[in-house]
Amino acid sequence: MNDELRVIISGGGTGGHIFPAVSIANAIREKRPDARILFVGAEGRMEMQRVPEAGYEIKGLPVQGFDRKHLWKNIGVALKALRCRRMARSIIGEFRPMVAVGVGGYASGPTLAAAAAMGVPTLIQEQNSYAGVTNKLLARRARRICVAYEGMERFFPADRIVMTGNPVRQNLLAPGTGKDEAAASFGLVPGKRTILVIGGSLGARSLNESILGNLQLVKQQKDVQFIWQTGKFYSKEIADELQRRGRPDNLYVADFIADMRTAYAAADLVISRAGAGSISELCLLGKPSILVPSPNVAEDHQTKNALALVQKDAAIFVADADARRTLLPQAINLATEPERLHRLAANIRRLARPNAAADIADEVIRLATQAKA
Repeated sequence: MNDELRVIISGGGTGGHIFPAVSIANAIREKRPDARILFVGAEGRMEMQRVPEAGYEIKGLPVQGFDRKHLWKNIGVALKALRCRRMARSIIGEFRPMVAVGVGGYASGPTLAAAAAMGVPTLIQEQNSYAGVTNKLLARRARRICVAYEGMERFFPADRIVMTGNPVRQNLLAPGTGKDEAAASFGLVPGKRTILVIGGSLGARSLNESILGNLQLVKQQKDVQFIWQTGKFYSKEIADELQRRGRPDNLYVADFIADMRTAYAAADLVISRAGAGSISELCLLGKPSILVPSPNVAEDHQTKNALALVQKDAAIFVADADARRTLLPQAINLATEPERLHRLAANIRRLARPNAAADIADEVIRLATQAKA
């Protein structure tokens, strides 16, 4: 039992944090089937459901983010943070991890801070091209900082940075259907140019309004068709509007697409937010993309993620404020330019790091081995 590998993985809040975390856990298990892995997440957030579904135990902390607009509300947040730190220390003391891994999200802050204070080696996985405040603080005591973008020594000690890329949902890499068969599975016409619009599991208002405000333009397209994931938050509003105005035959609509592998296979062009996880998937699959960064994220990191690709001619950038007016016409024009699509696909594929989860797992195991020596 002394050789048993015990790892805590902390973070979550969104699929963009949870999918990589589970991928890292799976990669550790592949290399070390004896490993015991415990997740620490935020109570009430989606990791409390998704992690057990993936076959892992999780404990929750009553943590929440700071309110940047109403600073007076943060008194209660600060008190909860102290409680979370005590709870994290208790979890760590009971589980006795050899390494603690932070993937971002509310729970990773108190968990990794407690682990470092207790002498447990910590590893941070920074997904974005612009490091957030929490990870910059945690990095002071982290042994390894796994990154996905060049130039991260602006934020972290260069001697502890490892370029790994971001892990993605592993089922995206499995053999799937061909493009025509994938389009047909959505009730669309094989052979036509297909644009996939995705704003995350909850949706993105500007992306949805870009479609809803241009339904007539959608209807007019003879050679272009659309797969549109509205997100659950907006689904009823959009369903009611489409019932009133009529859904175009060349438009597939769903609140959530469970089989993203098939949706990507059908797409000639993807319109997406610029979260780190989404970008990593687009790189791995080599999908030409228009990125519309969310304006509602800390440090505007999605814009910085998007521009890192734009600088390499690997994606097109549309500002959220301009999306309702320009996004759909620009996407339709791009979808009918095969040479430009090919160039974007080639450039974004060069940025892919398909072994990210395995490389991070190697770093975790190496830290555990060093700690035990």
